[in-house]
Amino acid sequence: MTSKSPLKIAIASGKGGTGKTLLSTNLAAYLSQFEPTLLVDLDVEEPNDALFINAPLLSTANQHKMIPVWNEQECILCGKCARVCKFHAVVQLGRTISVFNQLCHSCYACSELCPTNALPIQTHKMGETRFFEKGNLSFIESRLVVGEEQAVPLINKTHSIAQQKYNHIKTHLLDCPPGTSCPVVAATKDTHYVILVTEPTPFGLNDLALAVETMRQLGKDFGVVINREGHGNSSVKEYCQREQIPVIASIPFQREIAELYSTGQLVYSTIPAVRQALEQIALVIKEKGAKR
Repeated sequence: MTSKSPLKIAIASGKGGTGKTLLSTNLAAYLSQFEPTLLVDLDVEEPNDALFINAPLLSTANQHKMIPVWNEQECILCGKCARVCKFHAVVQLGRTISVFNQLCHSCYACSELCPTNALPIQTHKMGETRFFEKGNLSFIESRLVVGEEQAVPLINKTHSIAQQKYNHIKTHLLDCPPGTSCPVVAATKDTHYVILVTEPTPFGLNDLALAVETMRQLGKDFGVVINREGHGNSSVKEYCQREQIPVIASIPFQREIAELYSTGQLVYSTIPAVRQALEQIALVIKEKGAKR
């Protein structure tokens, strides 16, 4: 009999600044009091969970993608490479073949179909992954190299690392990039449940609706956590009621939470309302795990 794969819980939001990092870090620390927990920061363009998870750095690993490099001596300028590249990463300019690393999706088509092997594949550093551990809490963070255009390859690589290295940990929390674009799709595609963090404002509602549409297109099971409850209006709750979306917890609008957060502190052990919200979320996670 094989054991179950980890339960993967994504924490996402339609926009930045809703409290996704606040929830991810506090929920990870809270759950780790009771069982081994993995937190993965997939917001590779600007990861910041490490500011709140005060854990020793164990190791760092460079991450690479594969990019073709033009060998002028072998090239017969047949133009096949430029024709087969769907991403316009390989372009023939007169008697020169130019490879645009930032556009390349590492599909190998140009290299494999070149009749003279004039586009060999080489490694190209796209970022690095850092590994931390403190008690029952394991934490990994991937960070994109400044100037790299594509976050998705590094997100996919980080998913693979979490699956291979931490498969023994029962609960994986994935702090996803904000928004509804390709990085969010890559971050949430293999997860079992998505927690959408929002705020009770017109902007929060607008971007929550976009995130809900994205999750429905992906066929994901999801619920909503309202941060800064008591600030703004009731439009988010009314929307969730109309759309039959479960609001699994609310975090109140309190100055003390902002003060603690601004100094890089976890707040669940100090603010009873935050701990209560985490307890409600933990019950949902337990229920989702039991149904698998």
